[in-house]
Amino acid sequence: MFELITLPYAPDALQPAISAETLAFHHGKHLQTYVNNLNAAVAGTPFEGKSLEEIVRSAEGGIFNNAGQILNHNLYFTQFRAPRENNLPVGKIAELIDAQFGSFDAFKSEFAAKGAGLFGSGWVWLSADAQGKLVITQEGNAGNPVAKGLKPLLTFDVWEHAYYIDYRNARPAHIAALWQIVDWDVVNERLA
Repeated sequence: MFELITLPYAPDALQPAISAETLAFHHGKHLQTYVNNLNAAVAGTPFEGKSLEEIVRSAEGGIFNNAGQILNHNLYFTQFRAPRENNLPVGKIAELIDAQFGSFDAFKSEFAAKGAGLFGSGWVWLSADAQGKLVITQEGNAGNPVAKGLKPLLTFDVWEHAYYIDYRNARPAHIAALWQIVDWDVVNERLA
């Protein structure tokens, strides 16, 4: 049985980037629905007892959509911490970003442009390929880079439910605010 993840911070810890109200709906209601739906869908199927990653790599339809959304949201919600001014990458991820994109600002610009430019609903991801090269991808709907053999490191949710309470239809403002709450230590742990 899949369960709703426990957030590693208080409900108001991410304000003003993400309000407690958004978090209550996004995590407590929206993600819980995916968990409930997946548990019902996999019961008695070959997917019962498999990990989210295994399901995302091989499932289709409703099982894929619900598993993908749980995996995506779990990665999303666990990569944040309380806001910090000048929240810059540290460690190995900082070195790789500078080496591959030229600077953090150049990386942020490309990542934000792909997030803002994704048509419809989905996710923008920073992942590593099998050789350790960083890749920015856009994934529609429940898509996740693990389905393409990539290792997800960082993601921004660009579905309207992730930002509409706080930013209305201003997706770029939502993306800009998230940089102050990224926990780069978590990103480095995912890179390892």
